Amino acid sequence: MKGIIGKKIGMTSIFTPEGKSIPCTVIEAGPCVVTQIKTTDKDGYEAVQVGYDEKKAKNTTKAQIKHFEAANTTPKRKVMEFREFSLDKALGDVITSEIFTEGETVQVTGTSKGKGFQGVVKRHGFSGVGSGTHGQHDRSRAPGSLGGSSYPARVFKGMRMAGRMGGDRVMVKNLKIVKMFNDKNLILVSGNVPGAKGSYLIIEN
Repeated sequence: MKGIIGKKIGMTSIFTPEGKSIPCTVIEAGPCVVTQIKTTDKDGYEAVQVGYDEKKAKNTTKAQIKHFEAANTTPKRKVMEFREFSLDKALGDVITSEIFTEGETVQVTGTSKGKGFQGVVKRHGFSGVGSGTHGQHDRSRAPGSLGGSSYPARVFKGMRMAGRMGGDRVMVKNLKIVKMFNDKNLILVSGNVPGAKGSYLIIEN
């Protein structure tokens, strides 16, 4: 398995030789620095820890500063572990977008946009109670009946109701890398990925 930490830049579209438009997401994939190599003997499992995005030393704890100094690098904002890492990397090595190739498929994980407290129409796609006839007033976006009266006299767990929406960890699979710009560590993947512009992403294959 190969993996890298990146950042969502925005969306664009490119055209195939046949003239078909493909919507794409522009992702800055790296550069990441290997900040720790975990082994079975010492840590109980094997993994490669990488760091991404510069962080000011004044905003970093002394323990973290020493941790990054061991890898001969500056403090990083985002740190992630990749188990079963297929590439042979040493402490302090730099990982760039070149670990991927144009045309292969990847899976991208990120945090979806936060929507705040939303009603059932936006959160679950309800159609509302119905039209405004028959004496109804301000009921077009209401959830409707929630449960029984005397029995079961409660609302069942899992009932789809209004509440906080978004801000969830989302993984999108089978995204094809349609174009790469290794000089700028940019990759273009087909379709959309979770998160707002500038949010961190985990790209794996």
